[in-house]
Amino acid sequence: MLYALSDPVRLSIVAEISRIGESTCGGIDANVVKSTLSHHVRTMREAGVVQVRVQGTQRFLSIRTADLEERFPGLLSSILNAYNGS
Repeated sequence: MLYALSDPVRLSIVAEISRIGESTCGGIDANVVKSTLSHHVRTMREAGVVQVRVQGTQRFLSIRTADLEERFPGLLSSILNAYNGS
């Protein structure tokens, strides 16, 4: 999980999903090309940070907050608070 969130692009994606809730891949402003975004999403999915839900041709991303809180209590919120400057 820490490796997945160590990349600034992935951390910004998680922060945005945390802020707006479940979102499509196209709804995330990551300022990277589509193939790079796919790579980052795959890395986060394999690390267990995000869940990808398929609906037709859309891919919806959401943070696995409950799973992460159970396994690493308080870690995700600490990382996001530090990222957001809180």
